[in-house]
Amino acid sequence: MLQSWSRTAPELVDVAMGRKPADLVIRNGKWVNVYSGEIIPHTDIAVRAGRFAYVGADASHTIGEGTKVVDAAGRYLVPGFCDAHMHVESGLVTVTEFARAVIPHGTTTMFIDPHEIANVLGLAGVRLMNDEAQSLPINVYVQVPSCVPSAPGLETAGAELSAKDVAEALSWPNIIGLGEMMNFPGVAFNDPKMVAEIAATQDARLTVGGHYASPHLGREFHAYAAGGPADDHEGTTVEDAIARVRQGMRAMLRLGSAWFDVAAQVKAITEAGVDPRNFLLCTDDSHSGTLVHDGHMNRVVRHAIARGLKPITAIQMATLNTAQHFGVERELGSIAPGRRADLIITSDLVALPIETVFARGELLADSGALVRDIPPFIYPESARNTVHLGKTLKAGDFDIGLNSTATRARVRVIGVVENQAPTRALEAELSAAGGIIEMDRAQDVCQIALVERHRGTGDVVNAFVSGFGYDSDCAVASTVAHDSHHMIVVGTNKADMAQAANRLHEVGGGIVVIKDGKELALVELPVAGLMSDQRAEIVADKAAAIVEAMRICGCRLNNAYMQHSLLALVVIPELRISDKGLIDVRTFEKVDVVLS
Repeated sequence: MLQSWSRTAPELVDVAMGRKPADLVIRNGKWVNVYSGEIIPHTDIAVRAGRFAYVGADASHTIGEGTKVVDAAGRYLVPGFCDAHMHVESGLVTVTEFARAVIPHGTTTMFIDPHEIANVLGLAGVRLMNDEAQSLPINVYVQVPSCVPSAPGLETAGAELSAKDVAEALSWPNIIGLGEMMNFPGVAFNDPKMVAEIAATQDARLTVGGHYASPHLGREFHAYAAGGPADDHEGTTVEDAIARVRQGMRAMLRLGSAWFDVAAQVKAITEAGVDPRNFLLCTDDSHSGTLVHDGHMNRVVRHAIARGLKPITAIQMATLNTAQHFGVERELGSIAPGRRADLIITSDLVALPIETVFARGELLADSGALVRDIPPFIYPESARNTVHLGKTLKAGDFDIGLNSTATRARVRVIGVVENQAPTRALEAELSAAGGIIEMDRAQDVCQIALVERHRGTGDVVNAFVSGFGYDSDCAVASTVAHDSHHMIVVGTNKADMAQAANRLHEVGGGIVVIKDGKELALVELPVAGLMSDQRAEIVADKAAAIVEAMRICGCRLNNAYMQHSLLALVVIPELRISDKGLIDVRTFEKVDVVLS
């Protein structure tokens, strides 16, 4: 158990003075100093009780009989990376398995918002993930989900969190603040629940997470900033980033598996000359395949450097800036006396090969591989068997009727935008026969259905979607369906759609691809219908099979599954589906699928 700085300070002082030996000494490194912006060669680091005790030119006086000595051989010593905003559940694995996947990539701190599991299991689910977070050898701080459901009146989640629930959870150990405040109209118009949650967080001197998804920067944006959210990760343009920083918020620039928002916004620093101190890097949503094969925060930092940031600036945005934002600067985010001994050894600040990773002074990864066993966290039965359809679905459950004998119908269509979270509100003219509107592959218009899965009502809401490019009889179904996490089924064949939905009911949740009545790929997600309890590498292989199966069905979008999983997110414009119907997020109103 890591002791506080105040308790270990006498030991750290003794080590720095040479009166006691260090537990670990790393010699001859290039110190990446995120406070001064310097890279200082010929630096030694001494660690005691999981904290930095001495950082300077010569730590030989701290070496004793039991001291472990590591030669950095002139390589760079970088603070462990921090992910400023993310959802573990998007990796399709538990917190433990997520940590196992990202530690070899240099991530030693994560600020997680478990609002996915909260929408299924409520406060009990948040407590489970917070308990799991505290069992790990890295720093995993938890934000209390603020909007469960994310859009009251427009969706029905599996659970609700009241302002009283949020206030209770804010008192738990390891809680760092309030999760992303997605109900931005609620803040702008002083919704009592939103006001109460923000006030409780500020009174506890914790951080209020933001989520302003509107492209409009008028009165509502200014009102949102005045309401209290301290950061935002929903910007997509350079104007978004500058506007947030000017209002005293931190601009979080994200690079997830499907959200590519760094390149445009980083121009606020590289071209507009805005001070980088209030910019942070994050991933938001990364699936297991990205984590295992491409990286985590090291991937984001590399990307930011490739888009014009100085390496030291990009590293600051993934370390010190984040620690300062969440009020834990005296604990992490830098290589400096008293801080937790979280560091990376790398031979190149641009390519960023993560060669060695220490957390709290303990060697966790070397040469890209985890070297410490981290036991799994066992979720109770109460977190399983959460998919309740109420009936066996049939092809007819996916019919979209037309209240006339017309042979043509003009309909609203959800338009998928590659590599971005927002959708477009499109329209299409489709054929109809026997009072049923037909899909049209030639126009790339297929069906989307939201199947209620929390209360077993048997309800199915149907609409149309475009952008996936499916060109054969197929269906893709998922019980990961941000944020209310019902079941989303997208397909070109209704029998396949029914088969996919029933299959996920059978396995207790997950993702499945059906083509011509045959199952091409399946990822079982038994924990809340959101997470696997298998190793991240296994889940990554299964997730890769999903991507390949979608490709076989004709889909060419980058990380199309991530787009699929967000089609019910009724807090991001323009058009979404919920258990209430088709939602125009520009007006926050339910609209008809059929226009004429």
